[in-house]
Amino acid sequence: MPEKKTIERARADKRAGKAASTQAGEFVKEEIDHVREGKHGVRSARQAVAIGLSKARRAGVDVAPPSKGSTSEATRKKAVKDRAAGQGKHASSASTESKTKRSKTTTAVLKKEGEAGASAAALSQQTKKAAARRPAASRSAAAKKAAQTKGAAGRSTAAKKAAKTRAARASSSHH
Repeated sequence: MPEKKTIERARADKRAGKAASTQAGEFVKEEIDHVREGKHGVRSARQAVAIGLSKARRAGVDVAPPSKGSTSEATRKKAVKDRAAGQGKHASSASTESKTKRSKTTTAVLKKEGEAGASAAALSQQTKKAAARRPAASRSAAAKKAAQTKGAAGRSTAAKKAAKTRAARASSSHH
């Protein structure tokens, strides 16, 4: 169950007109924090992201399931089920096993995994890999939309930061 403040942050993102993936990012961040706090481990950064996305879908964030062929069919089905559950449509659960038992088993398995999957290096590597799979046009469109939803004050701050970075890089290249 996601924490109240995570759901609140995601709702605030939605009100601000931010993309579903940005709203889902709050849940992914929570999951990474859980791993770093030692609540449980993950096999990889991808697993931490997948758990976060699953929680986001179940909490009602409208994140589209992965496209055919990009992940296993089981992962796709799970994403579709999670999304349906989050939208309040009943996904038929054929399993007779209790939710508590399944939840406890999952946590027990994750506890055996390490914390390296949520390290800065692992996340950076995963981010780069994911971005490299996307075409330049798609990355550019995402950046343009992000700039729009930032608001005037946010854009101004970002521009100042960019100018500062450029100045710092320029002065360091002269030496």
